[in-house]
Amino acid sequence: MLKKIGILGDIGAGKTFVANQFGCPVFNADREVNKIYKKNRYCFNKLKNKLPKYIKSFPINKIELRDSILANNKNLRKIIRIVHPLVKKEMNFFLKINKKRKIVVLDIPLLIENKLNKKIDILIFVDAKKKEINSRIKKRINYNKELIENFRKIQKPLDLKKKLSTYIIKNNFKFSTIKKRVKLIKQNILNERNSN
Repeated sequence: MLKKIGILGDIGAGKTFVANQFGCPVFNADREVNKIYKKNRYCFNKLKNKLPKYIKSFPINKIELRDSILANNKNLRKIIRIVHPLVKKEMNFFLKINKKRKIVVLDIPLLIENKLNKKIDILIFVDAKKKEINSRIKKRINYNKELIENFRKIQKPLDLKKKLSTYIIKNNFKFSTIKKRVKLIKQNILNERNSN
C-alpha cells in the first residue's frame, strides 16, 4: 500500500530540499502553481474576474499577483480559493499515477490549512532556527518582507504542525546530516509498511 508523506514547516525551513532527499516521487505544490499561472486560462479568467484592477496579462504575471496581495491581504485568500482546487486536482492525478509506488512525498505549503492532511499517512516537520530561515529567505531573488508576513499570517501555528507530525527533522542546512536523517525515517516507514 502506498504511503503518503506530507512535509510541514515554516517558509524557508528547507521543506523542498528535505522532500527531494527521499528519492521518491515528489508532488511540489509551488511548481504546480507556477504551471497553472503559465498555462491555465481558466485560472487566469477567474483571477481577472475577482481582481480586475490587478490581473491583466496571460500568462499570469506574479508581479500583478504580488501587487494585489500587498494592496490588500484579503486578496491572498481570494487567490488561494481559486488556485487551490486546481492544485488539489493535480495532486489527485499525481497520487493516481503513483499508486503502485511504496512512498510518495507531498510538498504542499498549505497542507494543513487546506485540510489535505486527512489523506496523508505520515507528517514530517522540518524545524530550523528562525535566524537561519530569515537569512536564507532574504537571499531569495523576489524577497519581499511584507509578502512573506502575509503568507505567514494565513498559516496555522508552527507548534500545531509540529504536534501533528510523526517525525521532526532539525534542519541545520548541512546536506550530509539531512540525508542521514531522511534515510533513517524512510527506512522506518518502509519497515512499518512491511510489518503491516
